[in-house]
Amino acid sequence: MKKLGIFCGSSTGASSKYEEAAISIGKILVQNKINLVYGGADIGLMKVLAEVVLSLGGHVIGVLPKFLIEREIAHWGLTELIMVESMYERKKKIAELSDGFITLPGGFGTLDESFEMLTWNQLRLQSKPFGLLNIDGFFDKLLEFLDRMVEDHFLKPVHREMIIVSDNPGDLIEKMKDARLTSESKTME
Repeated sequence: MKKLGIFCGSSTGASSKYEEAAISIGKILVQNKINLVYGGADIGLMKVLAEVVLSLGGHVIGVLPKFLIEREIAHWGLTELIMVESMYERKKKIAELSDGFITLPGGFGTLDESFEMLTWNQLRLQSKPFGLLNIDGFFDKLLEFLDRMVEDHFLKPVHREMIIVSDNPGDLIEKMKDARLTSESKTME
Protein backbone atom coordinates (compact mmCIF):
# COMPACT_ATOMS: atom_id res chain seq x y z
CA MET A 1 0.00 0.00 0.00
CA LYS A 2 1.65 3.20 -1.19
CA LYS A 3 -1.12 5.81 -0.83
CA LEU A 4 -3.98 6.02 1.64
CA GLY A 5 -6.98 8.29 1.25
CA ILE A 6 -8.00 9.55 4.66
CA PHE A 7 -11.34 11.19 5.35
CA CYS A 8 -11.71 13.26 8.51
CA GLY A 9 -13.30 16.35 9.97
CA SER A 10 -12.79 19.97 9.03
CA SER A 11 -13.11 20.50 12.79
CA THR A 12 -10.88 19.01 15.48
CA GLY A 13 -13.89 17.83 17.49
CA ALA A 14 -14.70 18.03 21.18
CA SER A 15 -12.02 15.65 22.45
CA SER A 16 -8.24 15.90 22.24
CA LYS A 17 -8.30 12.14 21.51
CA TYR A 18 -9.28 12.89 17.91
CA GLU A 19 -6.23 15.12 17.34
CA GLU A 20 -4.01 12.57 19.07
CA ALA A 21 -5.33 9.88 16.72
CA ALA A 22 -4.70 12.06 13.65
CA ILE A 23 -1.14 12.70 14.84
CA SER A 24 -0.59 9.01 15.51
CA ILE A 25 -1.88 7.85 12.15
CA GLY A 26 0.19 10.53 10.41
CA LYS A 27 3.36 9.25 12.10
CA ILE A 28 2.51 5.67 11.15
CA LEU A 29 1.99 6.67 7.52
CA VAL A 30 5.46 8.22 7.37
CA GLN A 31 7.07 5.28 9.20
CA ASN A 32 5.53 2.91 6.65
CA LYS A 33 6.37 5.16 3.67
CA ILE A 34 2.68 5.55 2.81
CA ASN A 35 1.67 8.79 1.11
CA LEU A 36 -1.35 10.68 2.44
CA VAL A 37 -4.19 11.65 0.10
CA TYR A 38 -6.82 13.87 1.72
CA GLY A 39 -9.22 16.77 1.17
CA GLY A 40 -6.58 19.51 0.91
CA ALA A 41 -7.84 21.80 3.68
CA ASP A 42 -5.81 23.73 6.26
CA ILE A 43 -8.37 23.35 9.09
CA GLY A 44 -9.54 20.75 11.59
CA LEU A 45 -8.31 17.18 11.76
CA MET A 46 -7.47 17.51 8.08
CA LYS A 47 -4.81 20.11 8.93
CA VAL A 48 -3.52 18.17 11.96
CA LEU A 49 -3.03 15.06 9.85
CA ALA A 50 -1.39 16.84 6.92
CA GLU A 51 0.92 18.87 9.19
CA VAL A 52 2.29 15.85 11.04
CA VAL A 53 2.98 13.96 7.80
CA LEU A 54 4.70 17.01 6.30
CA SER A 55 6.72 17.72 9.46
CA LEU A 56 8.14 14.19 9.31
CA GLY A 57 9.10 14.46 5.65
CA GLY A 58 6.12 12.55 4.28
CA HIS A 59 4.34 13.10 0.98
CA VAL A 60 0.88 14.75 1.12
CA ILE A 61 -1.53 15.14 -1.79
CA GLY A 62 -4.57 17.34 -1.19
CA VAL A 63 -7.64 17.43 -3.42
CA LEU A 64 -9.85 20.49 -3.00
CA PRO A 65 -12.81 21.83 -4.98
CA LYS A 66 -12.22 25.40 -6.11
CA PHE A 67 -15.35 26.69 -4.35
CA LEU A 68 -13.96 25.51 -0.99
CA ILE A 69 -10.66 27.34 -1.26
CA GLU A 70 -11.94 30.26 0.80
CA ARG A 71 -14.35 28.30 2.99
CA GLU A 72 -11.93 25.54 4.01
CA ILE A 73 -8.75 27.53 3.45
CA ALA A 74 -6.57 25.55 1.08
CA HIS A 75 -3.36 24.14 2.51
CA TRP A 76 -0.76 25.71 0.23
CA GLY A 77 2.19 23.94 1.86
CA LEU A 78 1.37 20.44 0.65
CA THR A 79 3.59 18.32 -1.56
CA GLU A 80 0.83 18.59 -4.16
CA LEU A 81 -2.54 20.37 -4.15
CA ILE A 82 -4.97 19.35 -6.87
CA MET A 83 -7.86 21.70 -7.61
CA VAL A 84 -11.10 20.18 -8.92
CA GLU A 85 -14.50 21.63 -9.80
CA SER A 86 -16.87 19.68 -7.55
CA MET A 87 -17.21 17.50 -4.46
CA TYR A 88 -17.86 14.51 -6.72
CA GLU A 89 -14.62 15.19 -8.62
CA ARG A 90 -12.82 15.43 -5.27
CA LYS A 91 -14.03 11.96 -4.24
CA LYS A 92 -13.24 10.54 -7.67
CA LYS A 93 -9.70 11.95 -7.65
CA ILE A 94 -9.01 10.76 -4.10
CA ALA A 95 -10.26 7.30 -5.12
CA GLU A 96 -8.05 7.25 -8.23
CA LEU A 97 -4.96 8.22 -6.24
CA SER A 98 -5.49 5.91 -3.23
CA ASP A 99 -4.82 2.23 -2.63
CA GLY A 100 -7.24 2.17 0.32
CA PHE A 101 -9.19 4.45 2.64
CA ILE A 102 -9.40 5.23 6.34
CA THR A 103 -12.05 7.32 8.03
CA LEU A 104 -11.42 9.27 11.21
CA PRO A 105 -14.13 11.16 13.12
CA GLY A 106 -15.87 13.87 11.13
CA GLY A 107 -19.27 15.12 9.99
CA PHE A 108 -21.54 14.85 6.94
CA GLY A 109 -18.74 15.31 4.40
CA THR A 110 -16.61 12.64 6.03
CA LEU A 111 -19.51 10.19 5.99
CA ASP A 112 -20.41 11.09 2.40
CA GLU A 113 -16.88 10.39 1.20
CA SER A 114 -16.68 7.19 3.21
CA PHE A 115 -19.95 5.71 2.03
CA GLU A 116 -19.18 6.62 -1.57
CA MET A 117 -15.96 4.54 -1.37
CA LEU A 118 -17.84 1.63 0.22
CA THR A 119 -20.55 1.82 -2.44
CA TRP A 120 -17.95 1.82 -5.21
CA ASN A 121 -16.42 -1.32 -3.67
CA GLN A 122 -19.86 -2.92 -3.45
CA LEU A 123 -20.64 -2.10 -7.09
CA ARG A 124 -17.21 -3.39 -8.22
CA LEU A 125 -16.09 0.01 -9.45
CA GLN A 126 -12.99 -0.48 -7.30
CA SER A 127 -11.60 -3.05 -4.90
CA LYS A 128 -9.81 -1.17 -2.14
CA PRO A 129 -9.68 -1.80 1.62
CA PHE A 130 -11.69 0.53 3.83
CA GLY A 131 -11.08 1.16 7.53
CA LEU A 132 -12.75 3.07 10.36
CA LEU A 133 -10.55 4.43 13.12
CA ASN A 134 -13.05 4.13 15.96
CA ILE A 135 -11.53 6.57 18.43
CA ASP A 136 -13.27 6.60 21.81
CA GLY A 137 -16.24 4.68 20.37
CA PHE A 138 -17.03 7.49 17.90
CA PHE A 139 -18.43 5.08 15.29
CA ASP A 140 -20.14 2.61 17.66
CA LYS A 141 -23.69 3.77 16.87
CA LEU A 142 -22.96 3.84 13.14
CA LEU A 143 -21.67 0.27 13.31
CA GLU A 144 -24.81 -0.75 15.22
CA PHE A 145 -26.91 0.86 12.48
CA LEU A 146 -25.00 -1.04 9.78
CA ASP A 147 -25.65 -4.26 11.71
CA ARG A 148 -29.35 -3.35 11.72
CA MET A 149 -29.20 -2.93 7.93
CA VAL A 150 -27.86 -6.49 7.73
CA GLU A 151 -30.52 -7.80 10.12
CA ASP A 152 -33.27 -6.18 8.03
CA HIS A 153 -31.76 -7.48 4.74
CA PHE A 154 -30.82 -4.12 3.27
CA LEU A 155 -27.12 -4.95 3.39
CA LYS A 156 -25.44 -8.30 2.83
CA PRO A 157 -23.17 -9.50 5.63
CA VAL A 158 -20.28 -9.73 3.17
CA HIS A 159 -20.64 -6.01 2.41
CA ARG A 160 -20.79 -5.12 6.10
CA GLU A 161 -17.55 -7.08 6.53
CA MET A 162 -15.80 -4.80 4.01
CA ILE A 163 -15.37 -2.31 6.86
CA ILE A 164 -12.21 -2.90 8.86
CA VAL A 165 -12.54 -1.41 12.35
CA SER A 166 -9.99 -0.66 15.06
CA ASP A 167 -9.49 1.92 17.77
CA ASN A 168 -5.72 1.69 17.33
CA PRO A 169 -4.09 3.50 14.36
CA GLY A 170 -1.18 1.05 14.04
CA ASP A 171 -3.46 -1.97 14.23
CA LEU A 172 -5.79 -0.48 11.61
CA ILE A 173 -2.93 0.20 9.17
CA GLU A 174 -1.69 -3.41 9.58
CA LYS A 175 -5.20 -4.77 9.00
CA MET A 176 -5.49 -2.54 5.92
CA LYS A 177 -2.21 -3.90 4.53
CA ASP A 178 -3.44 -7.48 5.00
CA ALA A 179 -6.95 -6.85 3.63
CA ARG A 180 -8.02 -8.64 0.51
CA LEU A 181 -11.51 -8.16 -0.84
CA THR A 182 -12.89 -11.43 -2.14
CA SER A 183 -14.86 -11.67 -5.34
CA GLU A 184 -17.96 -12.38 -3.21
CA SER A 185 -17.46 -9.15 -1.26
CA LYS A 186 -17.52 -7.23 -4.52
CA THR A 187 -20.97 -8.39 -5.57
CA MET A 188 -23.94 -6.12 -5.63
CA GLU A 189 -26.63 -6.42 -2.93
